[in-house]
Amino acid sequence: MADHPPCARTAVPWFWLALVLGAAAVYLFGLGSPYAPTNGDEMVYIHIARLTAQSGHWLPLVSDLANMRNTKPPLLFWQAVLAGDWGQQWSLLALRLPSVAYTFMTTALLAWLTLRISGRLRSACIAAALYLLFFSTFRYGRVYLTSAPETFWFALPLFWLLWLRLPHPARADIPPEAGLGVYTLMGMSMGIGMAYKSFALLAPASATLWLALLWTTPAWNWRSTLRTSAGLTWSALLALGVFGLWFVLDPDPGAVWREFVVGENAGKLSGKQGYWHAAFFGDYPLWTQLFAYPINAGLLVFTVLGFLLSSLRGAWRLPTYATLGAPQRVLLVWLVVWLVAFSIPSQREARYVIPAMPALAMLMALDWDRLGRIWFWLTLAVLAPALVMLARVAWVMGDLQMANTAQTTMTLIAACAGLTCVAAGFHSKERCRAATLCACLAVYAAFGCMVAPLSTPEAGYSTAVLRHMQGQRIAVPNGFPGQYERYEFVLPGNHLVPYDAEGRNTGAFSPDMPGAERLPYLLNQFDAAVWYQDRLDQFQPSCLPQCTLLGWRWHVKSRHKSGEVTLTNLWYPQQWLFRKEWLVTKSAGSHGK
Repeated sequence: MADHPPCARTAVPWFWLALVLGAAAVYLFGLGSPYAPTNGDEMVYIHIARLTAQSGHWLPLVSDLANMRNTKPPLLFWQAVLAGDWGQQWSLLALRLPSVAYTFMTTALLAWLTLRISGRLRSACIAAALYLLFFSTFRYGRVYLTSAPETFWFALPLFWLLWLRLPHPARADIPPEAGLGVYTLMGMSMGIGMAYKSFALLAPASATLWLALLWTTPAWNWRSTLRTSAGLTWSALLALGVFGLWFVLDPDPGAVWREFVVGENAGKLSGKQGYWHAAFFGDYPLWTQLFAYPINAGLLVFTVLGFLLSSLRGAWRLPTYATLGAPQRVLLVWLVVWLVAFSIPSQREARYVIPAMPALAMLMALDWDRLGRIWFWLTLAVLAPALVMLARVAWVMGDLQMANTAQTTMTLIAACAGLTCVAAGFHSKERCRAATLCACLAVYAAFGCMVAPLSTPEAGYSTAVLRHMQGQRIAVPNGFPGQYERYEFVLPGNHLVPYDAEGRNTGAFSPDMPGAERLPYLLNQFDAAVWYQDRLDQFQPSCLPQCTLLGWRWHVKSRHKSGEVTLTNLWYPQQWLFRKEWLVTKSAGSHGK
């Protein structure tokens, strides 16, 4: 085979390189913030990792949460144990850094392969920017969750296949089919991915590889089919062996089987209403999964919809798929198989196809200049009010003295930069695509600047209060399973007991009594209690003067009941977004913020 031709000698796309570097900087900015976009599972995983580290043993996993111990394989928790130095460096920043590293490695590989496929550095930068700007990557790929590592490890074999199937490989001695060593490495990679998430991911991962290998084999015949099938069988068995080490190493393998295999995985394949009824009329209907990729794109939903619709129209015009290049075939199989595989379980969510989002970013980058401008204009129309709203919230935070002038100004600058990009995108047809990605990045930057004042030590309880409260039994609110774990970073060194704050039956301690009686009852049971402001006109805890106010901080409501946010009060976030959080006790103590 001939050597790979050099990339097209064009001007260096400095703008696109700057966009990728800017996105990487936004990913690192505010990484340790408790208000970084995340998923409720993060605190559950942090809880298990913290107690496991405190036990001094790798296994068994430890948890105080009912039915939430072996909720994920141990590799996820071992990663946190090492990143947090067995609890000595326990911070959100330390726990999240490995996830960002995985995301950046995935981004680098997909950008490099896009460069090799297209021969254009601009296309590589677009693929990297798209992947980083997908909201699923921003939300799940920079915090302590399974998405970043599973995406990396399951993508590695497909990245290798893409490199192998380049039109002009860089080396002439690379065989068109994989050997035993390659299949072994594939099995190891898939096994590590399963050790982060679940053995169930072996099905879509191996099916994707099998179909992609067969569809892109230069001289396909029954012999190559048998060799590929045998090789991937070995990969699958090896992957299962890597995952199976959990049962060998855990002193209680029976609990692993009951809690993880049966409870966490098998339960998602059945439904109380019957499979087919749930598939069309249940909480996770089948048709919603068809929109999994646009949903994962978040703010870029219309751009992805436009790409998918144009791709479907193109497929109808093709009498055969022979016109598709081998790399495009691999990427197409990657997208389709993961979507089909996660349409089968009774619980269907868009985040389950996150490991296929690199393929979507690469395909979109390769077809970037052919995407209709209308889809970018629709995206800009969504980004504009988002930027205005972020600026409004930052302005209100300044009025409430939650942020100083410099902090408020930073948010306003980011929002104004984004709005400038929106205006440029509508004004110039040639710049609408680039302006759309810049405006999307500005939304993420503005959000990070907006929550930054809430993430500083000054936004928490004073050092005097923290010193006074050491070793106390404190009742803390819990509105979602495991969410009280966030108070381990707010009130470290105490014994925290969750109470049901929102009637969701999520606390270990849930007093069934009127709201006016709950706080005095909590103070009689514990040394102190954290209590949310009930009403806007309530300026101090209802227990005063019988209790002592030790300190307070701002609380940001993340879950709203029906009717709390309306068109009439949307412009006034102080009415629905912010509340005060009080730390109170019956005994005398230190005062102050």
